[in-house]
Amino acid sequence: MQEKIIILDFGSQYTQLIARRIRELNVYCEIHPFNHIPAKDSSIKGVVLSGSPSSVRDNNAPIPDLTGIKGHLPVLGICYGAQYLAHFFGGEVLPSKHREYGRANLEYHDPGSQLMKGLSKNTQVWMSHGDTIARIPEGYNVIGSTRDVKIGAYKISGEETYGIQFHPEVYHTSEGSKLLYNFVVNICGCKQDWTPASFIEATIHEISAKVGSDKVVLGLSGGVDSSVAAVLLHRAIGANLTCIFVDNGVLRKNEYETVLASYQHMGLNVVGVDAKNRFLGELKGIIDPEQKRKIIGRIFIETFESEAGKIKDVKWLAQGTIYPDVIESVSVNGPSATIKSHHNVGGLPEKMNLKVVEPLKLLFKDEVRKVGRTLKIDDIILNRHPFPGPGLAIRIIGEVTPEKVNILQDVDSIFIEGLKEFELYDKVWQAASILLPVQSVGVMGDERTYENVVALRAVTSTDGMTADWSHLPYEFLGTISNRIINNVKGINRVVYDISSKPPATIEWE
Repeated sequence: MQEKIIILDFGSQYTQLIARRIRELNVYCEIHPFNHIPAKDSSIKGVVLSGSPSSVRDNNAPIPDLTGIKGHLPVLGICYGAQYLAHFFGGEVLPSKHREYGRANLEYHDPGSQLMKGLSKNTQVWMSHGDTIARIPEGYNVIGSTRDVKIGAYKISGEETYGIQFHPEVYHTSEGSKLLYNFVVNICGCKQDWTPASFIEATIHEISAKVGSDKVVLGLSGGVDSSVAAVLLHRAIGANLTCIFVDNGVLRKNEYETVLASYQHMGLNVVGVDAKNRFLGELKGIIDPEQKRKIIGRIFIETFESEAGKIKDVKWLAQGTIYPDVIESVSVNGPSATIKSHHNVGGLPEKMNLKVVEPLKLLFKDEVRKVGRTLKIDDIILNRHPFPGPGLAIRIIGEVTPEKVNILQDVDSIFIEGLKEFELYDKVWQAASILLPVQSVGVMGDERTYENVVALRAVTSTDGMTADWSHLPYEFLGTISNRIINNVKGINRVVYDISSKPPATIEWE
């Protein structure tokens, strides 16, 4: 049984980051809502209590049931978690005299504490809280202080329970990884045996046991998640896996042919479906982006269902769901209402009477790539930028027509190939070209033109939740602008989007 750390989520923006930092130590961990604590078993080695936007002094403050946990397993309370362990066990939490936000230094930490072992004197930490612990209960001992926060960290006598007011998971806490190592390895005793290779071995065994000799169908997109899922499934069940790749007419230039060829080299059983005429036909006259998404989602499901129906005795639908999707669906605040409709293929398993297998549902995106490298999947697939399900349809502002798709495919191809040529592609999280419903005056040769404007967008990010615009070199942008205007008929102006997320989104629609 895989040993693990459980993170109880109180709604903090940093909860996923705690999980990522622990997993970087090759220790498996899971996030659970504070009010849905999993049953205790021998695989759980410790528990982390996350931060929260709530105050422990609120009437509706989130209160977990730690029966069988506190005093029985190692516990680390972070920010709200630390305040909860102080306030509800006999201490006192009060509003801070001034908001404690930003960098601070641990002017004191107990060198004899297992949690603080090896930390440098005055090590930098990151504070982010409006309340502070004014008094700790009897039996709690201070093991860390900053200039403004006397009770910056504590330990409870007689049990391996710790609280810290700062955030070890964020980059600005310079030795946060060391502190988390101290907790999960030295205190919880985790063996650090959760690696890509161990995940692959366990997942293949699990799929084989679950699916047996049944047939499985998987919708491929050409992206990282579905590709890694396909290879894992193929390793487990071989020819019983059939992959379906649908050309929806709004893919990148030549992508349908390129992706099909790359999968055949990988030995996968892939069926290609050219449905672009149907997609583009039903998108005719549609301007609203949400309608575009729904039309594309509906036709994809109908096309996929029709093709999958040709496979005799298929019993399973495989999906490339990854861990952030799982967390989103069981968040502390309930299922998110912000998931875009193209992510939602709801109803397909039930409609086709299929069971679902999700081999990547435990992994973050960067972990999917690590597993893919261990599986020796080509870097061309693993390093591919994220691409939206509705494809270029939501990068064409307004009505989608075959002519506009052709224009944008040519623009996009020049931009993406240019990023690769200038060795910038792998430095960018995602790059997009957007065809605007705007025409501008220009001069080409001796003639006045009135043609289309295209916007280029490139962002840097670690997970897509936040993103900054990429500071691409002026020389590169100038070269790409000239190439687009000189080679793509219908474009006479190129602009570059320098908006960050938030407040902007990565996509325009």
